[in-house]
Amino acid sequence: MTPEKSPILDLEVPLIVQIASRSMLVKDVVGLEPGSIIEFPRSADQDLEILVNNKSVGLGSAVKVGENFGIRINAIKDLANCLD
Repeated sequence: MTPEKSPILDLEVPLIVQIASRSMLVKDVVGLEPGSIIEFPRSADQDLEILVNNKSVGLGSAVKVGENFGIRINAIKDLANCLD
């Protein structure tokens, strides 16, 4: 069976676009309320990380698609090495 015809290509996997991440103390998380602002240690103009199955596969920029958000792919990794 050729890779292009592999049944694995029809599987659905979670795709996540991660804006940023940070660690917080539990007491600070418990104190969050509507209107709270959490600052992240990254510039607002940096590329966003694209994750598939919680593994980084590329980078992209946020774009508006109609009334929704989307992501423009700026860089993609060798997926064969990312998804094992």
